Amino acid sequence: MAFSHIPVLLHETVDALHILPDGVYVDCTAGGGGHSAEILKRLPNGTLIDIDRDPQAIENLHHKFSAFGNVRIVQDNFFNIESVLSREGFSGADGILADLGVSSHQLDTAERGFSFHMDAPLDMRMSMQGMSAADIVNTYSKAQLQKILLTYGEEKFAPAIAAAIVRQRAIKPIETTLELAELVKASVPAAVRRDGHPARKTFQALRIEVNGELEKLDEAVQSMFRSLNPGGRLCIITFHSLEDRIVKKRFAQFCTGCTCPKDFPVCVCGKSAAGRLPMKAVSPANQELSENNRSRSAKLRVIEKIK
Repeated sequence: MAFSHIPVLLHETVDALHILPDGVYVDCTAGGGGHSAEILKRLPNGTLIDIDRDPQAIENLHHKFSAFGNVRIVQDNFFNIESVLSREGFSGADGILADLGVSSHQLDTAERGFSFHMDAPLDMRMSMQGMSAADIVNTYSKAQLQKILLTYGEEKFAPAIAAAIVRQRAIKPIETTLELAELVKASVPAAVRRDGHPARKTFQALRIEVNGELEKLDEAVQSMFRSLNPGGRLCIITFHSLEDRIVKKRFAQFCTGCTCPKDFPVCVCGKSAAGRLPMKAVSPANQELSENNRSRSAKLRVIEKIK
């Protein structure tokens, strides 16, 4: 099985982890193993735990790192990082990475049903289990469809698209990616059709709903931060404003210290910052953008645990 993926912000992210040669590191979304391979170059005596929920990614990781005795590969959702670390015999990690994007393999493998450019069953399941995008499109109410398109896709034409879906599925179920993409295209004004593919936001919204990407993200960020050893760093790469706002807000809360009024002579609230931001958010440089167009919306945020 060919599993190709170009790691985004590769050197910026691995540099930001400040890898200790004998430390414990977790790649929460290991996928094609690009970030993991770079981490391993700097981890001669430590342990790397690779997590992914995609069974095809897990197969690829076993093949890619079969010669490495210090890699542990776990099929699970990174939302469960604390239980994964516990099962692997570790109380914490010195660095954690989470790339929240869809892998190139998932996008480019037509039968996975993530892309509106290729005709395939309407699937989008990262774990290849559970509810698919076709299930959502054909069973959610008009109000539910409109809500996820507005919330997860920030799609201003959500009412028209949701109405069109409901009308079409009354005639026959919507089963393929191109069926849905054409339906979306027909539901928006002509001017919108000329400004990039009009189905992009709809497909993003469905993918997020199918995989629960935002539903528990804030809780997962807290869990990853709790899993850090003091001095450890958490690096998260986001790809759209919804998830980036969640990460940015939670990082800010970790870094919030005393909240007493400034005129108090001493602190009485007892609060102190649990983390610090060692760097500003990083976006891809021009060279990376020219080499990998899919990196255009990526943003890296880093926090260091101080207690």
